Amino acid sequence: MGMDKKLPKGEKAFGGEKRFPGRTAKADRKKRGLQRLKNQLPLHFMLIPGILTLIVFHLVPLIGLRIAFQKFVPVKGFFGDQKWVGWGNFRLFFSMPNFVNIFRNTVVIALGKIIFGMVVAVVVSLLLNEIRAMKFRKTVQTIIYAPYFLSWVVFGGILVTILSPSEGIINQMIRALGFEPVFFLGNARVFPATLIATDTWKNFGMSTIVYLATLTGIDPGLYEAASIDGANRWKQVIHISLPAMAPIIMLTGILNIGSILNAGFDQVLVLYNSQVMSTGDIIDTFVYRMGLKEMQYGLSTAVGLFKSVLSTILMTTAYYLSYKFSDYRVW
Repeated sequence: MGMDKKLPKGEKAFGGEKRFPGRTAKADRKKRGLQRLKNQLPLHFMLIPGILTLIVFHLVPLIGLRIAFQKFVPVKGFFGDQKWVGWGNFRLFFSMPNFVNIFRNTVVIALGKIIFGMVVAVVVSLLLNEIRAMKFRKTVQTIIYAPYFLSWVVFGGILVTILSPSEGIINQMIRALGFEPVFFLGNARVFPATLIATDTWKNFGMSTIVYLATLTGIDPGLYEAASIDGANRWKQVIHISLPAMAPIIMLTGILNIGSILNAGFDQVLVLYNSQVMSTGDIIDTFVYRMGLKEMQYGLSTAVGLFKSVLSTILMTTAYYLSYKFSDYRVW
């Protein structure tokens, strides 16, 4: 009769003791979790410098966004009794006569860099892929990669010399062809094109790495089959190489949408001057000038916040489009 007695739910008769199923499994899981944490502890410690860098240089400065809504006076202190102006700094920026000009310059220069940078990188990648002499190919790659590793301060000094209207090698070649020299860094109409061309020259070499990796992954049998069918090298590029590169080209193009408002602060700051301000002044240089030179801290912070919000929207849109059309996700 005792054995027939119904036990409470979750209990079993075992040697006269009550036993709950899952207690041992839970303890085992806890033990395995502690062991895994112990094994991975060095990896967690390796994350500490990156986390501290993120906190100090990216999260803590967000407190300073309050300056965008104040008439900030440094002598009163960051947490002092500052005058709050609400959206006044934003309205001031939007009402400035050069607001549209600065915004247009930023978008035009950034779009030019994205488009020409991608086109040149794709074309050079296709040309490099056709080179069969590996020593010559590696030499060319080294030469075109080199400018990427130079800072704009160094590279800008080189450009000032090369593009000099009197002694620069470019203008000497222009004179030899019978044309008038061009003041690349002093002519407002030419300056945006100069920024786009020099940025492309500096960065396209590194961009070719992604496209060359895509080309090396193409099955050589496709080229052999096309050659047997009578396709020359040009047709093989059109019908095999470019279609294989199309997904990565589309992906990089979509992801670059998020950097439309990043026209290259360091490059413009090094190369521009008062003569090209009308076509070379961008949002970043305006923030620098207003904040550090004119000491209008509230206005400069408001403009920086305006740019950050727009960049966040563009970046989110870019990742959504890349996921939708290229099935790319960050995590």
